[in-house]
Amino acid sequence: MSYNTIISAEQLANHLDNPDWIVFDCRFSLADSEAGGKAYRLGHIANARYVHLDKDLSSAISDYSGRHPLPDFSLLAKKLGHWGVKHSSQVVVYDDAGGAFAGRMWWLLRCMGHDRVALLDGGLPQWRREGHSLTTALPKIRKTHFRAYLDSKQWLSARQVEDGLATRSITLIDARPPERFRGEQEPIDPIAGHVPKALNRPFQQNLNKQGCFLPADRLKQQFLELLAKRDDRQVVHMCGSGVTACHNLLAMEIAGLPGSKLYAGSWSEWIRNKNRGIAKG
Repeated sequence: MSYNTIISAEQLANHLDNPDWIVFDCRFSLADSEAGGKAYRLGHIANARYVHLDKDLSSAISDYSGRHPLPDFSLLAKKLGHWGVKHSSQVVVYDDAGGAFAGRMWWLLRCMGHDRVALLDGGLPQWRREGHSLTTALPKIRKTHFRAYLDSKQWLSARQVEDGLATRSITLIDARPPERFRGEQEPIDPIAGHVPKALNRPFQQNLNKQGCFLPADRLKQQFLELLAKRDDRQVVHMCGSGVTACHNLLAMEIAGLPGSKLYAGSWSEWIRNKNRGIAKG
């Protein structure tokens, strides 16, 4: 059996010694980019490799890009091979932020043709609540060759988003908190507001009080209410930089509403061009 959306702590614990299961620690902090690596060294799930959002899952920022441009997929494929991931591997990703960062790696692997990837539901906090241990031992890795089958149709450029909104062929959902969406607060990017015609669904709404995903039927109901009869297959997700938007994309997959896509550059790219519209409120 393979897992391609979420997996429970118990399910992961039962397979920790399986060499065909590869675990990635994706902890990260926007306030301190080295905090995740430090936390990993202090304790992580056994055999987990550490992956860095800026260094591994993104490429260098340019004058026209957002804060987390898509990575060089050829380079990422080489890294996955060095981390021991092969076609038959069941990959599990986790963080300590409800999946806010691990969701990025889940989505990237799927774009590269690797569907056997799941996010640890509830992340490290749930793992600890259930009494599972951590280790400081580094994993013993057997390098392999990872072959990527990249599907570039899984994300949209800014121009494609502009065209899609103009022709009403897409529905844009923004995963940022309401106050950032409305333009009342903007602690990260230089301009506040949102893309005109976008809908707002903060990714935190996908989770219960313990940081685990809501049941699939409840997620489905909520997304369909938000879409208000719009075609769920035309949904494009965005956020501040294309990271937490993956959380909403994963939630729709859990809900049985597959096929949504990502505006990878998101708000931090959108505002690079002064000719693009900005809405508030």
